Amino acid sequence: MSKHAFFVTGTDTEIGKTLVSSALLYSFVQAGLRVAAMKPVAAGVTLHNGVRVNEDIELLRAQANVALPENEMTPYLWDEPIAPHIAAQKNGVVMRVDVIQQAYKVAAQRADTIIVEGVGGFCVPLSSEANMADVVVALGLPVVMVVGLRLGCISHALLTAEAIRSRGLMLAGWVANTVDPAMPYRDENIQTLRDALAAPCLGCIPRFNEPSAKLAAGYLDIGCLKIG
Repeated sequence: MSKHAFFVTGTDTEIGKTLVSSALLYSFVQAGLRVAAMKPVAAGVTLHNGVRVNEDIELLRAQANVALPENEMTPYLWDEPIAPHIAAQKNGVVMRVDVIQQAYKVAAQRADTIIVEGVGGFCVPLSSEANMADVVVALGLPVVMVVGLRLGCISHALLTAEAIRSRGLMLAGWVANTVDPAMPYRDENIQTLRDALAAPCLGCIPRFNEPSAKLAAGYLDIGCLKIG
């Protein structure tokens, strides 16, 4: 069974969850652990030589050193880059929390550490009855929150942290990721978050011209992670 596992969520979509997840995977691999990645729900596929490829999944897979079968790593993969519950409806499928939970249990037997990346924000719907927050509750994982640094990020971060804690989950740490490099008073915003969030800041990632897991990992301190 995996010794450490974390769920990576974000304050919105397109704010760096995959970059941070990849950096965490890289860091744990460098620490000598057997590390696997999951992205239980993903949307957006291109065809390469007849093979369905999702960019986020490939980035995660590249950093893990324990390979998971596709149905374990991503139980639900939709072709269109749209809200996953809408993609599921269009395909006549109801995404189920227990399916993701079972995939995680199997994957957890294979690795020391698992990084599970969410989709969109913390409460993205899976169906009319369940959302991604329900998945995290079912898995019982501590959460790493990625805060996309741009105007409005403080409220988004505080609301996400509140949603995490209201479900009895632990916010193990958070990462500030620069979405808008021209954001005014960036440092002051980060300090406000440091003061307001009762969880360690694992690091502040700048905007890269060519982002990579290794580059981002250089700005993270996984030693700060609260495991419980």
